[in-house]
Amino acid sequence: MKEIFDQLSADCSRLTTKLYSTSFSYGIYFLGKELRQPIHAIYGFVRLADEIVDSFHDYNKKFLLDKFKQDTFEAITLGISLNPVINSFQKVVNQYDIDQELIVLFLKSMEMDLSEQKYTSELYQEYILGSAEVVGLMCLKVFTHGSTADYEQLKPYAMKLGSAFQKVNFLRDVKADHQTLGRNYFPSVNLALFCDRQKKEIEKEIETEFAIALKGIKLLPAASRNGVYLSYIYYKKLFTKIKRLSAEKIMTERIRISNTHKVGLMFDSIIRNRLNVI
Repeated sequence: MKEIFDQLSADCSRLTTKLYSTSFSYGIYFLGKELRQPIHAIYGFVRLADEIVDSFHDYNKKFLLDKFKQDTFEAITLGISLNPVINSFQKVVNQYDIDQELIVLFLKSMEMDLSEQKYTSELYQEYILGSAEVVGLMCLKVFTHGSTADYEQLKPYAMKLGSAFQKVNFLRDVKADHQTLGRNYFPSVNLALFCDRQKKEIEKEIETEFAIALKGIKLLPAASRNGVYLSYIYYKKLFTKIKRLSAEKIMTERIRISNTHKVGLMFDSIIRNRLNVI
């Protein structure tokens, strides 16, 4: 009767997504029905790892992350974990033949958050690769249903989309990262002196990556295109809101898109897709 436990595990991953991210929950809802559970499983896994390094301040984070890492790879080998979120994830890894090197790179980036880092350009790219780009590749494995040709064609676009999302997150969360967690991901930037010129340079990178990513979204299979596009326009709207503010302003407050506005974006995404705007 492991099917019951697997269903419980899938439900835990879905609930994790719903509680932590309304935007990704909406995006996943507009994926093809068969894609929703696997993407919930991937999000639940990466969210849990992120919570270890971002939120569990009263506990031994290194121990918890090492245990999480060990449990993950044991689960992939055994085909089961007593941790429902990991159990849900291992099923997707095995079903869609997700390269374990992607998981290694992701967990390496999480480990980087355990201690203070002085980010060079190289380390910055390494962190974005592991924390965001490989997550996009895990999802792409699901979207392409095992087609190596489709995966290789769409791979660079998925990586750019993940990178753009992460850099928008960096700008959105710059206050909390700097003041609460003591982090600064941007190379050669002193956040105590963060200025509009530096902000605009980061924004130029993001604009370029969004433009490349959109080309790939248009090439996605129909079952995944709507959901990915919805996440794209949500992040574009958030990015537009951030661009309108000064560097000083984003250092004093976290920028958000209201849930009501997210619903409006959801319907805009549906209409634009039906009109073949994307």
